Parts: sequence; structure tokens; C-alpha cells
Amino acid sequence: MEKTLSELAVGVLLTADPVEKARAAQHAAAAWRKTPDMPVGQAITPRRPARPSRPVLTPPRDVPRRKITSGETGRIALLHALAHIELNAIDLAFDIIARFTDQNLPRAFYEDWIAVGEDEARHYLLLADRLAELGAAYGDMTAHDGLWLAAEETADDLLARLAIVPLVLEARGLDVTPAMVDKLRSVGDARSADILQLIHDEEIAHVAAGMRWFSDVCGKRGLDAAETYGALVRARFRGHLKPPFNRASRDAAGLPPDFYEPLASDP
Repeated sequence: MEKTLSELAVGVLLTADPVEKARAAQHAAAAWRKTPDMPVGQAITPRRPARPSRPVLTPPRDVPRRKITSGETGRIALLHALAHIELNAIDLAFDIIARFTDQNLPRAFYEDWIAVGEDEARHYLLLADRLAELGAAYGDMTAHDGLWLAAEETADDLLARLAIVPLVLEARGLDVTPAMVDKLRSVGDARSADILQLIHDEEIAHVAAGMRWFSDVCGKRGLDAAETYGALVRARFRGHLKPPFNRASRDAAGLPPDFYEPLASDP
């Protein structure tokens, strides 16, 4: 029997090995595109995705700070942290596909998030390959579980998930990545810098997808999008938004300043 999209998505979530998870994400995207009439279906989503035994997950405060220098240690730590983010991002994309199938969403919604998941899989594999070139591997260092905590805390509401994951967490990536790219180039690591630049450029489309569907859901619920975003971030996000913001990339994603700038002054 042919699998539904939600079953394929849950299959990604239940794959523990990181490379196999990325490959499962790519397979799901290819199967969806090859089968225009594939039903979205419904499936039971796990509370947590399957994970490898390594890396050891610790509270965010216990993860060592990453400093980019001409030596390899700091760059490996940075790339490891980013690989961990991208692995979580695969699961976040496929979780939003499978978790909210009761929301009567159009196929275009699933087109967007399957594309996001496919991008995140490629990003993870690029970073894993770069770690291998530097004599390291994903799992060699500790990592934290903050990203999946955000997923658990927004599992009850599609609008909250869209506000926090693409429009806070991924948007933050747009803010901080350009400085990392510049620093990597300054220490002569053009290969890593090129990977991060590619990731940044493709993440603009991910934030744009978040903004598109956040606005759509707000419209259907009769809510003001900017006011609702502010209320959800204050209620659901642990922390506050930190300037400086990458206005150019946020503007390219269609995320307007009146969404996030008022939140930067929150204590």
C-alpha cells in the first residue's frame, strides 16, 4: 500500500541515524513530487523524534562557547553546533507536516514544508561532510535540546509553531550567520564560509514560508498578524528577541520590522 505524506513524515521523525534521517527526508520529498495525488493522510506523531546516542544533550548554558580562530577546534565546534541545528530542523519541518493534518490546510502548505525539510537535509549533509574533512563527526561534542523544546511547547497550536520556529528561531539564523561567514573567510576557511552562506540564503525562503502561512492562518482566524505574533512570542518563547537584526534578509523573507522590533525592547 502506498504511504501517505504524513506517514512518510513520521518515518523521518522515527529515524535515529542522522545521515539516514537526512536521506529519509530526501526520499519523502522525492516521493511527494513523483506522486501528485499522494494523500496527506494522518499519522501519530511522536512526542520526540528518534535521536542517536551521541551527541550528549545538555542544558544550553552547559554547551561550551564557540570561538572561530585560525585553528580547527573552534571551527569544528561551530560546524558541529550548526549540524545539530540542521538535524533538528529536519525534524521540525516533518513534524509540522504530520502534526497539524487536522487543520484543513491546502496542498501548497505541504509543498512549502516538504521543500524546507529537503533543504534542511541537504544542509545537514553538507555540514557533516565538512566536519569529516576536518577530521571530526557529528556527535563528537555536546549539544543542547533547546530547539526541540520549542517544538514541544508549540505542539498544540499551528499558529504558535509558525510564530516561534520559522519567525523567531530561523529568523535569528538570518541575523547571526553573516558575521560567521565573514569570520570564517577572515581565517581562511572559504569552504565552511560558502556552506554557511548557502544555508543563510536558503533559510530566507524558510522564513518566508513561515510568514506566508502565519499570515494565512491569522487571516482565517480573524486575527491581526503583527499583534498575534507579539502575543505568541511573549507567551511561548523563552527569552527575548536580540538586536541587531538583519533587516535586509528579514525584508527579503517578508518579515516586517513592526513584527519584531517592538519585542526587542522587552526585558
